[in-house]
Amino acid sequence: MYAVGIDIGGTKIAGAVVDNEGHILAHLSRPSPALDAQAMVDTVVDLIEELSRGRRIVAAGVAAAGFIDADQSVVYYAPNIAWRNEPLREKLERRVALPIVVENDANAAGWAEFCFGAGRNVTHMTMLTIGTGVGGAIIVDGELFRGGFGAGAEIGHLRVERDGLLCGCGARGCLEQYGSGRALLRYAAEISHDPVLGGKLAAYRHGDGTIDPAGVRQLLELRDPGALRALRSIGEWLGSACASLSAVLDPQLFVIGGGVAAAGDELLSPIRASFLQNLSAKGFHPEPEFAIAELVNDAGVVGAADLARRHAASV
Repeated sequence: MYAVGIDIGGTKIAGAVVDNEGHILAHLSRPSPALDAQAMVDTVVDLIEELSRGRRIVAAGVAAAGFIDADQSVVYYAPNIAWRNEPLREKLERRVALPIVVENDANAAGWAEFCFGAGRNVTHMTMLTIGTGVGGAIIVDGELFRGGFGAGAEIGHLRVERDGLLCGCGARGCLEQYGSGRALLRYAAEISHDPVLGGKLAAYRHGDGTIDPAGVRQLLELRDPGALRALRSIGEWLGSACASLSAVLDPQLFVIGGGVAAAGDELLSPIRASFLQNLSAKGFHPEPEFAIAELVNDAGVVGAADLARRHAASV
């Protein structure tokens, strides 16, 4: 049974045909017209139609950043797309002769990891996606947790620092401001002024004080002490947040995904250490495993497709 998965990003829209074992059979992408809501719908329709041509497709799933209602239909709010209370499923089903499911992108990625990736051997899993911001997905007893209104698992907006840095959501002190790729660059820029650790980072500092992301990635690969110190800083915040999440959700596994997760154990190591330092009842509380996500850039399309397939089979 084939399904189409669409993953909408701020710069591109990816689409794929996925079988029921999570294998991608065909893949396409288009530039994302993020500032034009109608052009975004048109692009998604074109991708679904092109990927469906000549294949027996049972459903299509669309993953997008933002708040999605509990019926997997309406995008309440998308931070990087011109959608506000957008009836996306209705618009797509009027033009595409397939059942449509709309899902938060981190939820879709987490579901893919649970079914086909790092989480396939557990029943309780929490995923954090570490990119520009921090996304999240929660699996409880084999089911994707969405919350009463569909907007649950926004882990990046856990408040971890009272009266802390202002977040794009309007609150202060959110995890996203301390444990994200954006935070990594901020820490790297600060360390670049350190006469001991910051020498190589300073070479990538711009005139306005910001630092080049490609330079930080390169220095992480070279195990530069300053870049690694910046990475440990976000790992410490993430590990502390995981300890709080563990007290509430008690997952068997934390999966770390997103672009920053390419650092592998260099990121997992400070996360684990901070988690243990902040874990309640340490020594008596069962300790979950930590793993890097396996599906990388394919998780969104695979998860969206699988959720759509399951929805079509249940109606």
